[in-house]
Amino acid sequence: MFQTFQIDNLKQFPHRLEALLDKQRVKIKKITQSEEASYEKVLKPLQDLDEELGLFFTPLSHLNAVMNSEETQKAYEASLPLLSKFSSEMAQNTALFEKIEQIKTDDPQAQKVVENDVRDFVLSGVKLPEAEKKRLEEISLELSNLSNCFSQNLLDATNAYELIIEDEKDVAGMPASDIEAAKIERDGKTLYRFTLQIPSYLAYMTYGPNRSYRQELSKAYSTRAPQNAEVIDRILALKQEKAKLLGFENYAQYALQTRDASSEDEVLSFLDALADAALPQAKEELEELKTFAQETDGIEDLQTHDVAYYAEKLKKAKFDFDDTMTKPYFEQQRVLGGMLEVVSELFGVSFKEADVPTWHSCVKPYNIYEEDKLSGRIYFDLEARESKRGGAWMNDWETHFVDTAGKEHLASAFVVCNFSPATEQTPSLLRHDDVVTLFHEMGHAIHHLFGKCHERSVSGINGVAWDVVEFPSQFLENFAYEKAIIKRFGFHYESGEPIPDTLIEKIKETKNFHAALGILRQVEFSLFDFRLHQKLYQGEEVQQLLDTIREKTSLLKPPSYNKFQHGFSHIFAGGYAAGYYSYKWAEVLSADAFFECLDEQEGFDKSKAEGYKKHILANGGAKEMSELYQEWLGRKADVKSLTKLYEIA
Repeated sequence: MFQTFQIDNLKQFPHRLEALLDKQRVKIKKITQSEEASYEKVLKPLQDLDEELGLFFTPLSHLNAVMNSEETQKAYEASLPLLSKFSSEMAQNTALFEKIEQIKTDDPQAQKVVENDVRDFVLSGVKLPEAEKKRLEEISLELSNLSNCFSQNLLDATNAYELIIEDEKDVAGMPASDIEAAKIERDGKTLYRFTLQIPSYLAYMTYGPNRSYRQELSKAYSTRAPQNAEVIDRILALKQEKAKLLGFENYAQYALQTRDASSEDEVLSFLDALADAALPQAKEELEELKTFAQETDGIEDLQTHDVAYYAEKLKKAKFDFDDTMTKPYFEQQRVLGGMLEVVSELFGVSFKEADVPTWHSCVKPYNIYEEDKLSGRIYFDLEARESKRGGAWMNDWETHFVDTAGKEHLASAFVVCNFSPATEQTPSLLRHDDVVTLFHEMGHAIHHLFGKCHERSVSGINGVAWDVVEFPSQFLENFAYEKAIIKRFGFHYESGEPIPDTLIEKIKETKNFHAALGILRQVEFSLFDFRLHQKLYQGEEVQQLLDTIREKTSLLKPPSYNKFQHGFSHIFAGGYAAGYYSYKWAEVLSADAFFECLDEQEGFDKSKAEGYKKHILANGGAKEMSELYQEWLGRKADVKSLTKLYEIA
């Protein structure tokens, strides 16, 4: 059965973690020194230990992200050195490595586990002299602490800022739900409070009528956590040192050892080609926006803080459509229920609410059943709050596998978003972009939850190459634009009326509004990340690199105070270092698969959905994604599907 989400005593957590690690050290020593050298006696029990450790530590790391407090920070920060030391010991256990190297097995999944483990041991420095092994251990610990520091600095800076608006005219024309969410009472006066929390920030940047306030908010957002400049320098220096110690020219080259892309040139060529394809249309899109802003409000010098505002107005003028028209039809709980209904039909599962402990009252847990048999559990934590890290993500907890004793374990996962919370007047209402985000994270979740491998190390999202892990998430999000899917959950929160076909058509019609500008922005992030890890950049060199890339990708020059990198948590506090390109790399697969599975009437071809579940989702990391894709459709993914998806010639 499943674990219970519970942490009894945060103060004692590091001590209990240390006790668990010591217990595992004894078991690992016994496995290492044993005469046994079979898969069943070595790698099988080691995977059991991995699961045990993940089950114990994940609740704390998750809690630190979604219910951040001084207590969670202290427990988390005290735990990181313990985990880092343990991880380094494992990675540099030469005797264990030599034993694993000799393991022979006829089971394909087990063989993949052996191959991955041997590769990862080598990449962790197992063959290095002792002094260099020691240095790698020190680097790993410091990198872990720095990533946490980066994330905490960003969260603290986000929570420290507020913009108070007194005059009602400065919120005039904004969606009623956004005005309601911002409204506060202070000293007997009604005021409007906007923060750097994403729902609040985006609300004013998209609809806020006062240009100077938009600039103020934008500046606050893009100058958050200036102390992260020093953190970035140290992270980059350590990653470069790590790569050099392991015999690579740079960190990008090191990172590609576990990716689908084969070389640095292949990644850069892919990104440059994508930028070249998008550039002509992007220039047209920006010129149209500049002209519109000038004709509408006499804006002669369109700035970055104007883009979202005038883009929304242009979309309304061009298509007679904006997000305020659809938002009343996307009530959070109804969208969630509709999405679960869609997933149930497509993949032959059912979701039933589970009465189990959670970390917050708004969390919704569900048990998953296949043919009336319990198969997994998923938790949804969808609303923004100050104690919660910004953004959206899926976090895996338990994994499907069969342990040493022959017991089958079931998978569980968390889906976390930051949607506008309910107010006294309105429930939580989503923009269509939020609906897409929910589908995206659900795509990640079912990749993990529908895994059927018997070996933990390649089950669910485990063992999946980082630059194709976004494939299932992007694949599912594409269906959030389809009429047959939207009809499942699009009902007005007050009247209960279904969303009109005309509005659904508008959603589809505007899907690729400013698509080329969006692609250039993603290419900018990707190029910056990848080139940043090709050699050592320090201090002002980091900004200079970004400025150089922006000469091609940023058609509207950001202000000099914009320090985007200080908030680029994907690469400095997440797992995307030298891997942000993965979003576009994986999108070739997701776009190609989407067109293969699209059914205009039903939204999704159910027979293809069955094949997708069987070949892609169920197999996790048991084979390379390109191989699984070939088995599913009998061909490679077509790169042209990506530009087709965005309707770029």
